[in-house]
Amino acid sequence: MLLDIAQLPRATFYYHLKQMKKTDKYASVKEEITAIYHENKGRYGYRRITAVLHSRGFSVNHKTVQRLMKELGLVCRVRIKKYRSYKGEVGKIAPNLLKRNFHAKKPNQKWVTDVTEFSLFGEKLYLSPILDLHSGDLVSFTISDHPVLSMVTTMPEKQLSGQCCDREFLWSA
Repeated sequence: MLLDIAQLPRATFYYHLKQMKKTDKYASVKEEITAIYHENKGRYGYRRITAVLHSRGFSVNHKTVQRLMKELGLVCRVRIKKYRSYKGEVGKIAPNLLKRNFHAKKPNQKWVTDVTEFSLFGEKLYLSPILDLHSGDLVSFTISDHPVLSMVTTMPEKQLSGQCCDREFLWSA
């Protein structure tokens, strides 16, 4: 009679009644998952928790553990590792011939070079100029697709022998 007054189907009433009587079949597994999670300070994810559950005698699928952890609000907190590019002394250190004296008394006494990276039209190019420390003039330069040692070492040899390739030129300000 109450169902007729509330205009509810009889099946809906019994469905909700059954849902209220249902017990959680994963209650013991949830307790164990929470215990394992807190024992390891929140650093275990669902895969490691599944392995520990298997060792403790629980037969649970990893997907079930993942779903239960989501229901419980347990998220693995992995410590983020900071990026550290320093690797110590790598390779050989060249001798300090200039000793921070960046002035020359006469032309062609001291030449310096460096490699600079440019990004043009989505492509990386590497420029290696040679500067004369007497006047600051650009003696020569090389452009390459890769920062290889040969682009720096062959340039002074070609300049001294008078062979300038098509990518090099002499220029003074």
